[in-house]
Amino acid sequence: MDIKEPTSKFIKVRCPKCKNEQIIFGKTSTKIKCLVCDKVIAEPSGGKSRVRARILEVLE
Repeated sequence: MDIKEPTSKFIKVRCPKCKNEQIIFGKTSTKIKCLVCDKVIAEPSGGKSRVRARILEVLE
């Protein structure tokens, strides 16, 4: 039996408003807000998230 590798990844992003860095899931099903200033930094879009912050790194 073949075990499929997951296609989703975690992403390190920086909030455009307060410059806080946090790690989010690449295929979110809910809105994700910055933990510091409460700005929406990612929202679902039927698969991959629509990220509204600077992507710093994609974590393997």
